[in-house]
Amino acid sequence: MNIRRYIVGLLLVASIGLSAQNIPVSLEYTRVYDYLDELSTDGIIHSMTEAVRPFTRIQIANMLLEAQAADSMMNKRQKDDLAFFLNEFSLERDTMREGYVQYTDHKTYNLSLADPQFSYMTKNKLFKMQIKPLLGAEVIGGKRGAVVKRWYGAEIQMDIAHHVSIWGSLRDISYNGTWFLKDKYFPDVYAKIRGAKLTQPLYLNNRLGVQYKESNEGGDFSDSKGGINLYTWWGSIGLSRDNIRWGDAYHCSNILSGRNPAVPQLTLQLTPVWWFQFDYFHAWLISNVLNEEDYYVEKTVDVNHTYFTTSKEYRPRSKYMAANMFTFKPCKYFHFSFGNSIVYAENNPQAAYFIPIAFYKSLDHLLTKGNSSENQNSQVFFTATIRPVNHLKLYGSVYIDEVKWDRAKKSNPENNPVSYLVGFDWTGWPIKGLGLKGEFMRSYIACYTHSIEALEFTSNSYNMGHYMGDNAQSIFVELSYRPIRGMHIALSYTNDTKYNMYYYLRKNIGTTIAQKPFNKKIYQNDQIDFKFTYEVHPNMYLIAGVSYNNARAFNNPDGINADPETHIDLRTSEQYGSAQYYMDRFCPEFYQGKNVTANIGFSFGF
Repeated sequence: MNIRRYIVGLLLVASIGLSAQNIPVSLEYTRVYDYLDELSTDGIIHSMTEAVRPFTRIQIANMLLEAQAADSMMNKRQKDDLAFFLNEFSLERDTMREGYVQYTDHKTYNLSLADPQFSYMTKNKLFKMQIKPLLGAEVIGGKRGAVVKRWYGAEIQMDIAHHVSIWGSLRDISYNGTWFLKDKYFPDVYAKIRGAKLTQPLYLNNRLGVQYKESNEGGDFSDSKGGINLYTWWGSIGLSRDNIRWGDAYHCSNILSGRNPAVPQLTLQLTPVWWFQFDYFHAWLISNVLNEEDYYVEKTVDVNHTYFTTSKEYRPRSKYMAANMFTFKPCKYFHFSFGNSIVYAENNPQAAYFIPIAFYKSLDHLLTKGNSSENQNSQVFFTATIRPVNHLKLYGSVYIDEVKWDRAKKSNPENNPVSYLVGFDWTGWPIKGLGLKGEFMRSYIACYTHSIEALEFTSNSYNMGHYMGDNAQSIFVELSYRPIRGMHIALSYTNDTKYNMYYYLRKNIGTTIAQKPFNKKIYQNDQIDFKFTYEVHPNMYLIAGVSYNNARAFNNPDGINADPETHIDLRTSEQYGSAQYYMDRFCPEFYQGKNVTANIGFSFGF
């Protein structure tokens, strides 16, 4: 396909005029994202923008139509998947979805029972709605016992007059080990499992971050997402709570990974021409830092009602983030994006950071330098994708926390706190359905960190970049096979290594970043995963897998931020430097040491 046919094809897709459901598709619906990645790498579609996710339902529908126009390039399994997804995104094409064991008139409503979902569309196409229940369970078992993850909830999506989209979802989720473990049968492991948390802000794993509710055992949390969008063919503006992933990556992005709990955000996306996209958001982050000057006063009275006592209930420190991303597509083989962001902690949102097209570090200097106060926390990032031949994709991202050009001199021992990631995706040749992916990430000392806790690159205390944080390295390789529609079999290897840990202390930052990066290991985890996923019906999954991991930590009391005699962490007052200190800090007890675990589960929804 030459460049002229590429341009004509994109214009044809744009001219179809799909105009419904500008609603983000959850990053957890990995099947549709993996499928689009495969089509893009195979050279079947060219309109996909890798830098910014989640995609909206209308974006995915457009890409599916683009694929349909080039179905002569597909194998049978890809065509079957295409028909499957076209049906799932029917409303975006002004048609009624077909279900299994259904009650429908095929034009305005469909109630599907086997793959539970209700769809509705008025005859004039001006109102569309989908409602579906969410239900699932997964059992994870190993030498320390078994943990059950279960979730239930519902999701609703509405589109009004081709210009307003409203959506919302609620998932109630829990990890619970007591379903299988009893004191009298497993007294040694019961105590370890009943309070187990598989996800915590300091744990170095790729699980989605959560904010647990108060619970005596296991881990309970809920996830409510939703929003409203005003949109037209060239752009949209909205208010939502959702996850964000910026930066092309398969395993985990080093710009915005989407791993932290979803945040409320004001969003703007502009696509005035096929070769350019602009994205902006202003988010309200969760600082987990108490503001000692902002509190409620709570009054209590004694049992005899004779006197009152008061107590102060402190409120969290306000924390915000603004970010933009410019994406250019000069040709079908090459896409590149760049942008910048700022994390700031003022009492109220700063109007200057609502300017979508701005360099926020410059605005920060204007707002803070006059009174000699500390800057806010700004970042710059780049990501690019190239497809030199069909079936091969090369990509990379750079996250710059802070940069000074004189640090590049050999005579200067200091290193800029940056993170870089490179990867490849080889799929569909010589064996159809077979794919090989690889990803390598390194983050230097002090990347993602800040001397002021409220300004760290975090929300709910979860790092918003790569889950390994600073002074770390991650290697990921996956071999996958898709034999039939809906089935994905993958074998992967992950090597995560954390090196010397240094806190960002302002007075010592020059000494800190002058330390040799990637020097002494403090934590390492090797993991081999075999995963089986089969989407029986739309959003109805069967999953199974077996994993082996070897998590170990190392004695290393050489951090410059610890007292050299007592090895007490100057920031947290904890014992610093022992292997067990690092193990407990970075790894849930369920996965410490050598483990073989198996999992099996199902879900309606995802």
